[in-house]
Amino acid sequence: MSNGLLYLIAVMIWGTTWFAIEFQLGVVAPEVSIVYRYFASAAILFIWCKYKRLGMLFNVRSHLWFALMGLLMFCLNYIFAYRAQIYITSALSAIAFSSMLWMNILNARLFFGVRGSARLYFGAFLGIVGIIVLFGPQIGEVSLSDGIFYGSLLAVMGALMASFGNMASQAAQKSKLPVVQSNAWSMLYGGIFTAVIALIRGQSFTFDTSTSYIVSLAYLTIFGSVIGFGAYLTLLGRIGAHRAGYSTVMFPVVALILSMLFEGLTLEIYIVAGFLLVLGGNLLVLTDRDKVAAT
Repeated sequence: MSNGLLYLIAVMIWGTTWFAIEFQLGVVAPEVSIVYRYFASAAILFIWCKYKRLGMLFNVRSHLWFALMGLLMFCLNYIFAYRAQIYITSALSAIAFSSMLWMNILNARLFFGVRGSARLYFGAFLGIVGIIVLFGPQIGEVSLSDGIFYGSLLAVMGALMASFGNMASQAAQKSKLPVVQSNAWSMLYGGIFTAVIALIRGQSFTFDTSTSYIVSLAYLTIFGSVIGFGAYLTLLGRIGAHRAGYSTVMFPVVALILSMLFEGLTLEIYIVAGFLLVLGGNLLVLTDRDKVAAT
């Protein structure tokens, strides 16, 4: 599968998951919903690996990588993200999460000595400016209450955990660990870690039988986790976290398009300008042919 198609899959799927998470909040504790999501995702991947006869036995060192990815990407990342949306809207959460772009660039430099080209940095800059132009009017209308600040902080912490998880995944792929099996084990570990946290917090494992909860859980499990992470982490292994991370800038754009289609958002000039900035930055990052330098 081409890098362009993998990128499109990740952007389109994850751009819609922020809205789906809204239907997970309320009756069931966020941590418990995450446990359901990643136990189900791991089960699907284990069944797939069994069907495709993919090897699932790995040494202790490999399982340490799986556990680290599970803790960062499929546990702490989502605990912060789900809890953030209790206090802020899905759009604001997506905007805050787009900070992972810069985190990936800095962390790739820190952990792997990777230096991006001037073209890549300029493309990333355009993307951030585009996001500010797109959502500036909405942000301007939000009073910076304690809840808004706390929710935004949680979302940024989720992005930081995800970025560290990206580094762990990239290192694991450099060690020749396969993506599908790595995801299966990592999601299982992530579900276990989250279950422990839920039990420590005294949360009961209830279940919401409403259609909205079940459908959103199924969507987040199959598309948001199994397919979305499979596409993104494969892309990350091919082009690096500093470039793959640009997809986080596109998530809010997808959320904006959905709002126009289903929530009656009017197409304003600032929306067009912001979209063009993000698109221009996107093209600069993805068409960057300079070799990545390492110190």
